[in-house]
Amino acid sequence: MRMALTQQLARVSPEYLEQCRRTAAAAPDGDPQWDPPDEDTLDLDWAIWGLIRFCGGSETDADHRDTLQRSIEGDAGGVEFLDHREVHDGFDAPPALHSPAAVAKLAEALNTIDLHQTLTHLPQDAKEAAQACGFEWKDTHPRAYLTRHFTALRDFYNTASQRNQAILTWVD
Repeated sequence: MRMALTQQLARVSPEYLEQCRRTAAAAPDGDPQWDPPDEDTLDLDWAIWGLIRFCGGSETDADHRDTLQRSIEGDAGGVEFLDHREVHDGFDAPPALHSPAAVAKLAEALNTIDLHQTLTHLPQDAKEAAQACGFEWKDTHPRAYLTRHFTALRDFYNTASQRNQAILTWVD
């Protein structure tokens, strides 16, 4: 059974990306031999999309929404050599890249988000809160789900920034 599409991230060194680029160029099928360690990948499920949707309803959270959106979009253009079935399923654009410098700026911006304050505006009723995030299918209140995934995103960026790594982002 195929799982639903979710937001994926991977943190990698620029050297690893170059290695994958060279491998893809040399391979007859273009396979980049992409295989970052599990601890350097992150599946955000649908959480950040829901948080972006919720922040879209509040002018005070516009900067937060923009930071969240940028953190999962990558910079302009895809990383074409990773446009391969062994990397992503081809449903959406190929993985997009944030350079180590962009990662450092985004880590700083994510650290300024007071998620607790943002979520004070989330309705108390579980069904209303889920609807505010676009999770009409969710039966439980999304606060813990949003918090867990936002914290993972922020920590992921902080670690990548400390290591001077790039982050790739895609939907799979």
